[in-house]
Amino acid sequence: MSLKSEFHLRDIHADHSDLAGARSWMSAICGPHQLKASRPGRIQFRHSANVLKSMSTTLGIIEYGTDVTVDIADVDSFNSYSISLPLCGEQELARGGERLHSDSQYGVIVAPNESQELSIAGNCRKLQVVISRTAMNKTLEEMLQRPMHQPLRFLPGMDAVNGDAASWWRTAKHFIEEMERGELYGQLMFSRDVESALVKGLILAQPNNYSELLRETLGARMPHYLVRARAYIQSHAREELRLEDVERASGVSRFKLFEGFRKHFGLSPMAYLKKYRLTAVRQEILEGRGLCNISVIAMEWGFSHLGRFACEYRKLFDETPSMTLQRAEAHRSRSH
Repeated sequence: MSLKSEFHLRDIHADHSDLAGARSWMSAICGPHQLKASRPGRIQFRHSANVLKSMSTTLGIIEYGTDVTVDIADVDSFNSYSISLPLCGEQELARGGERLHSDSQYGVIVAPNESQELSIAGNCRKLQVVISRTAMNKTLEEMLQRPMHQPLRFLPGMDAVNGDAASWWRTAKHFIEEMERGELYGQLMFSRDVESALVKGLILAQPNNYSELLRETLGARMPHYLVRARAYIQSHAREELRLEDVERASGVSRFKLFEGFRKHFGLSPMAYLKKYRLTAVRQEILEGRGLCNISVIAMEWGFSHLGRFACEYRKLFDETPSMTLQRAEAHRSRSH
């Protein structure tokens, strides 16, 4: 399967002939980084992409037109996973003392939490998928059914010819091609599941430091009383829920309920409820529902103390609710 050379994806598009403009554009998408070029006057940066709105995942085509180096030095501020595969040309990733060659048969992952440098040849035109660190962490925790204990780290080289990783690349290419053909992917009800499948697929296909734990977790069956309790919490999360209500819905003692939640989710039932509510608020902000009044959304999801809500939100997502809103609005403004 090959992408057509005339691809011009709909949501966002940029053309820059200066280094600062290219860096500023991609910093807004991936996070702060340094962009260097031996011949900055020859840069012909082009980026066309679609943005899946549920978690702001960006799928597109990017090229710089001259040899450039992307340097990730501020590892705390770089807030996304940038997964790229050359359609033509080459690139090379330097990370942790090793250098990985990347061409049409082998992609690379530029990740947060690690210092790295990506050298991109002037003739390199590549497919790029950008997934935010928050979206990746949220999806991983849902799959693990418990909080993460350390940052997610993938093997940086990603096979595009054989195995599950190659299947993921074919899926990403298919999504990009289909986004050009109709409006189905613009429907939030549909694209939300597509985006989730893309993120989950990467976590499952590409070896990482959680792969073994995921195999254990996904092979384990959740007890029926936990399934009932979780379903009750999720369907009544906007209401004033008490622990007694969840206990009654589960049909087991409070001790057994706590024991099950700790084992399978790493949280107490009410802590699980709070996290579910915070995630739901974030989802509504990202999807731009209504007028995006953060206070109204938070109160609808049961947060009556807005100052405490803001603190808990920042602790969970590493950004304030207003920062999430600004980023979502920036994506939406670029899409029009």
